[in-house]
Amino acid sequence: MVGPHELEREKTIAAQAAAREVEAGMTVGLGTGSTVAYLLPVLAARDLDIVCVATSGETEAQARSLGLEVVPFRSLGRLDLAIDGADQVAPDGWLVKGGGGAHMREKVVAAAAERFLVIVSSGKLVETLGPPVPLELLDFGVEATCARIGQVALRGVPPSPDGNLVADYLGPVGDARALAARLSAVPGVVEHGLFPPELVTEILVAYSGDVERRLVG
Repeated sequence: MVGPHELEREKTIAAQAAAREVEAGMTVGLGTGSTVAYLLPVLAARDLDIVCVATSGETEAQARSLGLEVVPFRSLGRLDLAIDGADQVAPDGWLVKGGGGAHMREKVVAAAAERFLVIVSSGKLVETLGPPVPLELLDFGVEATCARIGQVALRGVPPSPDGNLVADYLGPVGDARALAARLSAVPGVVEHGLFPPELVTEILVAYSGDVERRLVG
């Protein structure tokens, strides 16, 4: 078990490695969560001429406070690079994301980027994906949606950045691709937190003194 100080060090190392991938003139997608919170000051300290898109209000506020330029995503067609964390990373490159409840925007940004870098501390590596899998659900008919999915718990948290309910699928994951397809097929499910390897370019895994780079997509 990694202690709090070691965890902080790993997140800092991962953030530094990711920030070095950013070059002047890039359009950059910024994810949401604790690891990205470490990335933003490191990225801002490089003082590069870049334009950023944020996946949540929290990320946008922190980025702007550090002097990073953040624009609405509707003003850009593509992104050069997206950087985000993950809650779970499986050996085959499948991810579980969405602990912060912004997984729909995170997936949109990842899909729009030429390169998607995932930065994680070593404790995020798992042998197999397991629950919880975050969900973003329409409020309209949510009881029926949850009944159709089964084994779902709504979170007692504010809505997602787009005003939807945040929940977690608590059943077994098993075949991640099959579960992703099943969840996507349920009316009322706006998005789920299973991210396929095809979206991921590289995973940067931080250990106490180094970063392991895993090419995926």
